[in-house]
Amino acid sequence: MKNLIEKYILDHITPEPEVLSELYRETHCRVMNPNMISGHLQGTILGMIIKMTDPLNVLEIGTYTGYSAISMAMAIKPEGTVYTIERDDELEGITRKYFEKSGMAGKIRSYTGDALHIIPTLTPVFDLVFIDGDKREYCDYFNTVFSKVRVGGFIIADNILWDGKVADPTVNDKMTSGIREFNHLVANDSRTENSIIPVRDGQGIIISVS
Repeated sequence: MKNLIEKYILDHITPEPEVLSELYRETHCRVMNPNMISGHLQGTILGMIIKMTDPLNVLEIGTYTGYSAISMAMAIKPEGTVYTIERDDELEGITRKYFEKSGMAGKIRSYTGDALHIIPTLTPVFDLVFIDGDKREYCDYFNTVFSKVRVGGFIIADNILWDGKVADPTVNDKMTSGIREFNHLVANDSRTENSIIPVRDGQGIIISVS
């Protein structure tokens, strides 16, 4: 049933741009762990959120092969910029190729390295942050980036239901524990309001209120 519902959704949303379809295929042919790619459903959701919130500066933590960065860049206003950080330098070739091929290279600033070291060097105030990096470091990402998010700005955190493992007390691996700690941190942070959308692997929607 889950697969049927997903197919139904994909058949009834805005069609996937050909360049993103090509990137999706190449990722599955050439890259380890291709299931990490955002894909069409999440790409359209991110694009819709960009259009609804109208950000000038967006930060993405975890580029992977660039699908989500391109999706957000396609939706952002002409003067907007997507800053994206990826730890794995072996992915740089494919991301640069598709940033250029999509025509979005001028809207995307790409960084390679540890996000926790790079974020403090970035000067913009961010209107929206998309967290999709190492699940063990979600709390660190949040604490590092929060001061760079404007009041009224948004943080979107991907995979926060982690295939339901967060609700299973018998599961205590480092990834699951990292996401649980993050969810607890956000739920108890008086500077934010938040909700969870149970789409794909769960997306946390957080707004900075102070």
